[in-house]
Amino acid sequence: MRPGFSVAALFSLALAVPSLARAQETPETRVEDIVVLGTPLREQVETFADTVVAPPHGRGPARWSARSGICVGVVNLQREAAQAMADRVSEVALDLGLPIGEPGCSPNVLIIATDDAPALTAALVERSPNAFRPPYSGSSRSRLQLRRFIETDRPVRWWHISMPVHSETGRMAVSLPGYPPTRVSAIGSRLTTLIQNDLMRAYVIIDIDQIEGVTFQQLADYVAMVAFAQVDPDADLSGFPTILNVFDNPNIAYGLTDWDQSYLGSLYGAELNQRNPNAQSGAVAALMFRERRRAADDIEAELEDADAE
Repeated sequence: MRPGFSVAALFSLALAVPSLARAQETPETRVEDIVVLGTPLREQVETFADTVVAPPHGRGPARWSARSGICVGVVNLQREAAQAMADRVSEVALDLGLPIGEPGCSPNVLIIATDDAPALTAALVERSPNAFRPPYSGSSRSRLQLRRFIETDRPVRWWHISMPVHSETGRMAVSLPGYPPTRVSAIGSRLTTLIQNDLMRAYVIIDIDQIEGVTFQQLADYVAMVAFAQVDPDADLSGFPTILNVFDNPNIAYGLTDWDQSYLGSLYGAELNQRNPNAQSGAVAALMFRERRRAADDIEAELEDADAE
């Protein structure tokens, strides 16, 4: 997908033309040398990992399991747009090591476009309340967060359903109404556990009246980011180079940034077997820090080689 392939080309929407004032160059101003003291990389990574994640209360971060894989469904878009969106989200899933369902599979990542997102969201929740807050502990965020999900005016809104499962067998580790009591061996240690949190469903709703100014790739990558991670919709991420800021600043990135890919890769690569949910987020941050430091070292080495030549 080319970065310049706009939403208008697929959704038949008119995008605003940047004003001439924005395109004008600002006069050059001469200033004294400035020394900028940046935040240490470890602190940046830890702050981002702590800020961005929003699992249900008392749970660690959840992720999709390779056992279930990903099946992407796209609703209310023209055929070409729907296929392009599904393909891009599926591509990100493959990059994370997640298998993709065959054509005709039952979607567990459902992407819906609408021109009245609050009304549609309210109708979906009213029609199937248990689909958004299943009757077992730790399945989703609170009722207050569900209300915010319905009433928000964000261009894109999302909601995740997760389930505690046995990490080795994939069997559910919670009791469901109407089912026999679950018997799962959760032997671990005082610090580790065999129970992990798997994502089961993700709902992503796009308000097509509010996506003006972003390209299709930016939108699709934004959707992928919030589909594969439990992103806090209220998090202030303005200081980070992430696609999650694209609606505030469309020039932030053409798609998923190196930072975004590093976070997703760390979320799906970290060993999330700590009993303490905060320790699980810490494990993601630790892996992300090592990856970002390695990338920085590689860039520094390339610059040194270039200078030597």
